[in-house]
Formats: sequence, structure tokens, C-alpha cells
Amino acid sequence: MAVPTAFFALFFLYPVAAIVARGLRDGGQWRLGRAGEVLTDPAVLDILWFTGWQAAASTALTLAVALPGAYVFARFTFPGKRLLRAVVTVPFVLPTVVAGSAFLALLGHGGLLERLWGVRLDTTVWSILLAHVFFNYAVVVRTVGGLWAQLDPRQEEAARVLGASRLAAWRRVTLPALAPAVAAAALMVFLFTFTSFGVVQILGGPRYATLEVAIYRETAQLLDLPTAAVLTLVQFAAVAAVLGLHAWTVRRREGALKLVDPERTARRPRGPAQWALLGGVLASVALLILLPLAVLVERSLDAPGGYGLGYYRALQSAADSGGTFFVAPMEAVWNSLRYAAVAAVFALVVGGLAAAALTRRAGRLVRGFDALLMLPLGTSAVTVGFGFLIALDEPPLDLRASWILVPLAQALVGVPFVVRTMLPVLRAVDHRLREAAAVLGASPLRAWREVDLPMVARALGVAAGFAFAVSLGEFGATVFIARPDHPTLPVAVARFLGRAGQLNYGQAMALSTILMLVCAASLLLLERIRTDRSGEF
Repeated sequence: MAVPTAFFALFFLYPVAAIVARGLRDGGQWRLGRAGEVLTDPAVLDILWFTGWQAAASTALTLAVALPGAYVFARFTFPGKRLLRAVVTVPFVLPTVVAGSAFLALLGHGGLLERLWGVRLDTTVWSILLAHVFFNYAVVVRTVGGLWAQLDPRQEEAARVLGASRLAAWRRVTLPALAPAVAAAALMVFLFTFTSFGVVQILGGPRYATLEVAIYRETAQLLDLPTAAVLTLVQFAAVAAVLGLHAWTVRRREGALKLVDPERTARRPRGPAQWALLGGVLASVALLILLPLAVLVERSLDAPGGYGLGYYRALQSAADSGGTFFVAPMEAVWNSLRYAAVAAVFALVVGGLAAAALTRRAGRLVRGFDALLMLPLGTSAVTVGFGFLIALDEPPLDLRASWILVPLAQALVGVPFVVRTMLPVLRAVDHRLREAAAVLGASPLRAWREVDLPMVARALGVAAGFAFAVSLGEFGATVFIARPDHPTLPVAVARFLGRAGQLNYGQAMALSTILMLVCAASLLLLERIRTDRSGEF
């Protein structure tokens, strides 16, 4: 636990504490009265209200749309299932700024909806809710569907034999077993939508703002650090409460259930109702996930001289960026790949050690340690990024001018995914094998190398892939610390979208398409080597 604890203390807790202290201290005195002023401001109360209700609405809508998909992926076999499972996960690892770009191309000015029916939905709450469903669909499908695929269908069949109707058998047998997984998925979706930044920043316009967007505006645009610090503490408290509920639902999910091999529970659909369900799920996936991604590609090819690669060619030159970059925008691709690779290494080392500690020890201290590892997913990435600039600027941690700052920030987001991927596999390793190796004279290091490593090698590959994909799309912290001559893909997309002109918009669509293809390729590879169906995302 020492290395992960030190990593999070130095590169998460310290920067966040530094930025909050900078905002709430003046002349060595704490200005705690500022909290009361901020929390009674009508504008802030409106932001808090919108943040809460849009997260609740997004969660309910995502569950309504994705739960049928979870059943279909869990219980049915059909051609292209593995490919489609990877495709529906692509939005989750895309940066939210790209998800916002996809829906802007679909619902915004000159978008498909306006061209077909003359209707625009950007700067409306509906565009935000639909984009959140697009982004979080895979969370429900993988978390709930992973467990659903392992539930023994014979239990429900036994209830039917005893006289229960199909609905009653599902309500009394399957639903109670699924409830903890559904609750865990709902809490995770609520967490991601409560802290939504890129989607609301692009689609909400000046009318709508979540806490995360408000923190960004107060920090980067208004330089009002006291207000930003108070909003950060409010968001931190809300996220801590959500993570506490999530930990409780996970512990409930770990209770005794009769689980079977998922390959034994999936079969081809039978009867008109099941085929209609499959068709409905495929149609919803096509409309909510495939269509925005396809429109994104189409807009990247729709150059002024006709369809072609004009916007992609413009990415080769800094002159064509309209002064947005000091280097050719295509450099952002190679920067992102290099940063994400280094971040994946950091995340593997820190997350692997953390997963090993969580596997071999128990108790409240370790449960608290597990919650600490999840906090970066819900804490304001804007606060972390700005905190890096303030806290890591003096020896011995004078890193503000170093390229390593970006991978460190990205690794904070990758570590939770490494832990969640590694834990089920490490818990499945019989501790008696390690004890037998020790009895035969193996040192702890050799026992790990000879016993654990061969069993978790594939899981390490999956964890590395997820860490690479989510690091590739990190935006909230990177937008503060990426140097102008070394932009990343999400930062480049946001800068292009922030400037007027068709060329800037087209290049933003082209960069978004490149990032989408890289993420899709990573996920297709992960789907081929995925090792478990335990319900861990």
C-alpha cells in the first residue's frame, strides 16, 4: 500500500488541498465565511440544482435505455455480438469533449437534424441528457450485463414450475440478485453525470452549467479562486457520499450468488417477442451510439470543395490552424499516444500494487484505501489540473515545466480502472498456491512471479489497455497543464471548437474521428483478450 498511498498523496491530495487552501486563505487567515456567501448566492444555487437534477434524469434515462441492452448482451447470442459489445464501449473511453462534438455534429448548427427537419437541439437540456446516455450506456451494459450473464436461469425456471408467472418469477428471483449491480451502475452513472464537464461545456452553452463547468469558469476565466474552492468542496462532499453508497452496494453484490459460466446462459432468441427485443436494442444502439459516431466521421469528410480529406490534410500544417497552435495539429496525435503510454505504465504499477494490497488484506483501513483510489473519478479534474500548476512548482517537486506532468494527471484517472480490472482475477488466485511455493523455499517475489503472474498476465494486458484508452481521452486536468507546443488530442479538439470558422470546426471533427478510431481499435483488441465476465466494469 505504500507506493499507491504516496502516489495519491503527492499527486492528488496535495494539489487539491493546495488549490482549496489558496482560495480560502488570505494573509494567513482562513476565510471560511466565504462558504456561506457562495452557498447563498442564487446563481450558485441554480447551478447546484441543475447539477443534481440533470444527473438524476440522466441516470434514470440511461437505465431505461441500457437495461434491455444488458439483458440482450447477457442472454442472447447473435452475429457480431463481440464487435458490437466493443463498439458500445467506445463512447465511454472517448473524452467528453469528443462526445459533445459528436452530438454537436448531430444536433447543432448545420447538423443532421437541422438539415433533415430544420430543428436544433444544442444548448438545450435534451442534448445534454442524450449525450450522457451515449457516454454511459456501456457502464450499465457491462456492470449489470456481466452479472446477469452469470445468473443461473434454472432458478427462474424453477419458480415458473412452481406456478409463478414469467413476470413474478423475474421480480422475485432475478431482480433481487441483480439489484446490487443495478444500484452500483446507477451510482456510477450518477457520479459521471454529476461531474460532467466537456458535454455540458460544448452542448449547454452559456445557459447551462454543472458544478464542474462552474469551477472551470471561476478558475480559468474569472480567476475567482475562493468561489472555485467552495464549489470544489461541495462537489467533493457529494462525490464522497456517492462513493460511500457505491462501496456499500459492491459489498452487497459480493454476497453468495449461484453463478455459472456465461457461455451456458446465452442462446439464440426464441419467438417473436425475443426477436423484437433484440431488434429494439439494436435499433437503440444504432440511433444513440452508432449514428452520432457516423455523423462525426461524415462531418470530418465534408470539406468546402466536396467530400474528401481536406480537413485531415489541413492538420499537417500549423499555418492552417489559424494561429491556434504553435505546431501542426497532427502533432497532437503523437503527443497523446506518447503521454497515454507513459500514463498506462504509471497506472499499471500503482494500480497493480493497490489491487494486490486490496486482495490480501481486509478491514476498514483497506476499504478506505479502496475509496481513495476511486476519488479521482469524481473529483473535479479542473481542480486537479490547476492544483498541479500551483502545488508542483517548487523543489523538490518542481514539475510545472516538465512533460511528465501530463502523464501523471492521466494516470490518476487510469488507476481506478486498473484496480477494478485486476481485483477479480487476483481474488480468484488460490492463496494455498502461494503458501505451497513458500513451503518449497520460494521467496515472496519468486512466488508472485511463478504463481500470480502467469494467472494475471492477460488481466494485466486488459488493464493496460483500459488505462491507455482512458488516459488518451483525459481532458479536464490536461487542458490546464498541456504546453501550447505539445497539445493532446482532446485539448486540440476543444481549442478548435472554441474558435469560429468552418475550417476550425472541420479540423475538430477530423481530430475527434482520429481519436475515436484509436479508442475503437484499443477496445477491439481488449475484447479479444478479456478474461472475466464477473460484472466488474
